[in-house]
Amino acid sequence: MTSLVRHVTIDCADAYSLASFWARVLDSRLSDDDKPGDPEALVESPGASLLFIQVPEPKAVKNRVHLDLQPQDRTRDEEVERLIGLGATLLDDRRNPDGTGWATLGDPEGNEFCVERGRAEREAAAS
Repeated sequence: MTSLVRHVTIDCADAYSLASFWARVLDSRLSDDDKPGDPEALVESPGASLLFIQVPEPKAVKNRVHLDLQPQDRTRDEEVERLIGLGATLLDDRRNPDGTGWATLGDPEGNEFCVERGRAEREAAAS
């Protein structure tokens, strides 16, 4: 049998706070065991869950691995605005006039992630 990705683990300064942000991003929830101040927090979601681990050192450089989000019921631009409203920061705008491209955002601790075109936008472009 092959291996499956169980968690994507993200080092951070405040596990509960950052996990709470990502739970809102993914319209998901934190594990029932997680409480403010815990050194670990788990966002349970379909596929691989996100595990946040508190570490003493701050983020120093660009991520070598990042998450790419594809909105399921919003456009890419609507999702970017929603995420900024949740506390994300727009770091790099690679959206093109023809609808291709992506937006790179940072979470509240500066971890980069991208927002691609939404599902309906991809389907419309393919037809």
